[in-house]
Amino acid sequence: MINGTVVDLSRAQFAATALYHFLFVPLTLGMSFLLAAMETVYVTTGKPIYKQMAMFWGRLFMINFALGVATGLTMEFQFGTNWSFYSSFVGDIFGAPLAIEGLMAFFMESTFVGLMIFGWGRLRKGQHLAVTWLVALGSNLSALWILVANGFMQDPKGAKFDPVTMRMHLTSFQQLIFSPDAQSKFVHTSIAGYVTGAMFIAGISAFYMLRNRHMDIAKRSFRIAVLFGVLATIGVVTLGDALGFVDAQAQPTKLAAMEGLWKSTPAPMAFNLIAFPEQAKQKDVGAVRVPMLLSLLVTHSLSGTVPGINTLEQQAAQKIRNGIPAVEALKALSRDPQDAAAMAQFRAHRADLGYGFLVQRYAPRLSQVTPAQIERAAKDTVPPVAAVFWSFRIMVALGLMMMAFFVLATLYSLRNRIQNKKWILKVAVWMIPVPFLANEAGWLVAELGRQPWTVYGVLPTWMSASTHSVGYMVFSLIGFVTLYSIFIAIEMYLMIRAIRIGPGEYDDDGAAPLLPRPMLAPRAQPAVPYGGNLEG
Repeated sequence: MINGTVVDLSRAQFAATALYHFLFVPLTLGMSFLLAAMETVYVTTGKPIYKQMAMFWGRLFMINFALGVATGLTMEFQFGTNWSFYSSFVGDIFGAPLAIEGLMAFFMESTFVGLMIFGWGRLRKGQHLAVTWLVALGSNLSALWILVANGFMQDPKGAKFDPVTMRMHLTSFQQLIFSPDAQSKFVHTSIAGYVTGAMFIAGISAFYMLRNRHMDIAKRSFRIAVLFGVLATIGVVTLGDALGFVDAQAQPTKLAAMEGLWKSTPAPMAFNLIAFPEQAKQKDVGAVRVPMLLSLLVTHSLSGTVPGINTLEQQAAQKIRNGIPAVEALKALSRDPQDAAAMAQFRAHRADLGYGFLVQRYAPRLSQVTPAQIERAAKDTVPPVAAVFWSFRIMVALGLMMMAFFVLATLYSLRNRIQNKKWILKVAVWMIPVPFLANEAGWLVAELGRQPWTVYGVLPTWMSASTHSVGYMVFSLIGFVTLYSIFIAIEMYLMIRAIRIGPGEYDDDGAAPLLPRPMLAPRAQPAVPYGGNLEG
């Protein structure tokens, strides 16, 4: 049996690397479409200022893209190094979208990024515009395939466990791609990236306006960003509601944790606006409730209900009892694949096989499992409620705050008064980190809310990890955190330096000076009399 400390350290390492990586991804998604929009305006109007805007913001995009690639590549290797049983168990399904992402999306995006950055002056206007749009398309296709893979972990569709090979096998590629969780998560995550890009550009543009620098570029960039941000925040809230509806069907324990819903209650159900969940006592302390709102949000009706944690634990206990014979039959089939009685027993109980795996953590010999062990495993099916509850509310609160900001900023920008509203420009600068915090909170809701499963209802997390030593995991965790912290420091240094330089002047190849032009001017040479020489 895998050491529990190794599992916890493996989870911590993957969480750390994923959270670091997810600082880069949303900005890449958002800025790619904003760059394409700016360049489209340049091509259609012929105004050089929009070309200068696209070049400058493209420089910042490239810094973020390069470091995002560096963090993403190492993260994917962890599936093989730290989660070897998981990779073996679901590799036939999980590996397919990741392979497509690498071959179709990542390579396309990487190739066209180079053409976009270095193609100015080498490609015609229309050609370069097409390249920029392909970069935007590639970045979003990359997100699509990664979230299809993640969607399988959240709601396994299009796959079936084979008791002979002891692996999950793909049965329907269409169901895998068009899983409701995967599609709603893709759109929600992508639009959250658009919000991030919009806030990033709006905040930096506000920084320039506060210092009366690059005013033409700053005002135009700000307007494009906030208009884009208004549409994106509306979209992210709408799709967030759709994703909550999907989670209510696919992952009821996640929804119950998000709402701090310990007991099933009749409709219409109240929404916990604020509460302090205590998981050991299964109650909420200091709850402030809004009557009827939970039924409206989750079921879109006043008569709808969702099960509470107490009901879900009872259902899990029953599934564990039903899953135990499936695990026992699987052990018999591993010894004799032709055992007809074992195969019949497995097929009768296969739907709850994952729950049988869940209780093995406490009862390696399932023939001697006790009611207390079943109850303990049933309680494990509930994720860490307080962390999920508050991460969800932080995400929602920050999203609504950004929507209010974008609406107000758009009104002032369209009236050409934004440069005189110093207070909202200062707010814009301070708002730059907000979408990053919201994205990280959303990731915590999605991934912590799935626990204790790597594949929901199918494969428990405790079974998925590799059999490393504790020392190895501690060493690698420290190494990854140190390395990724260096990446963040490099990104911040390069970004801040490029922002301080500003748009500046660009040559025909799209290259910008590393230092302001006055600092690059050649030192004046002393005058040499006619006929004289420097040696004389």
